Amino acid sequence: MPELPEVEVVRRGLEQWTTGRTVASAEVLHPRSVRRHEAGPADFAARLAGRALRAPRRRGKYLWIPLDGEAEAVLCHLGMSGQLLVGDPAREREKHLRVRAAFTDGGHDLRFVDQRTFGHLMLTDLVPDAHSAGSLVPQPIVHIAPDPLEDAFDPEAFFRALRRRKTGIKRALLDQSLISGVGNIYADEALWRARLHWARPTETMTRAEATRVLEAAQEVMSAALAVGGTSFDSLYVNVNGESGYFERSLDAYGRRDEPCRRCGSPIRREEFMNRSSYSCPVCQPRPRRARH
Repeated sequence: MPELPEVEVVRRGLEQWTTGRTVASAEVLHPRSVRRHEAGPADFAARLAGRALRAPRRRGKYLWIPLDGEAEAVLCHLGMSGQLLVGDPAREREKHLRVRAAFTDGGHDLRFVDQRTFGHLMLTDLVPDAHSAGSLVPQPIVHIAPDPLEDAFDPEAFFRALRRRKTGIKRALLDQSLISGVGNIYADEALWRARLHWARPTETMTRAEATRVLEAAQEVMSAALAVGGTSFDSLYVNVNGESGYFERSLDAYGRRDEPCRRCGSPIRREEFMNRSSYSCPVCQPRPRRARH
């Protein structure tokens, strides 16, 4: 699933190609892609037609495009395989095209392509953001915490919440109500940089350790963003269809049995929440008291 850097790459691409343009028409080719728009596909398409798009925004793994005239936006979650692409209207349509918007200027259109149909689009109201005075966020994600690259993120509040959670640090990093945008890849990478095992109990963490984890998350996601994010296959691409290449720089994730770049020990893979966690057995020793 695309995480913060990948979604931010898409947001920046949309900002360049769609800001200020007016939708001429929209069509929904697969109803599942707008399943959370309660009024249905026809209403989604009708309400989007004639609307001008403002600069897109993002929080964590969600992005939204505010619309002119009202406090309303198109909210998008890419799911496992969702792509927002811009392209020549005369170009052949993608095999898994689900939603398409054409613009009044006749230029490149906007396409939502989603092979597995786990992603979704919806029209939703914008409401005041509890974390940032004067800002608006889509109502369905009002509970999502700021992400570590936002000015609204509060490191002290994050530390206090960690101490109350009584869980493992990786599980806490994946909790989008605590810190948004971090998924399996960047949690493993941040913890490798911070030299902490994923099962470290949060209630035992010091303020210095919490700061180390946060700084590691910020550093690794900023580095990934600079090279277009992490693409393991063709399912994650930017709006031009290009892949990111941070995969080459991963220190832990997906490197089972490969040497740790710090100490040379083989990277281990452990089961975690029906997925995998990767860490160094020497640099990230398993705590005596571990939480899963």
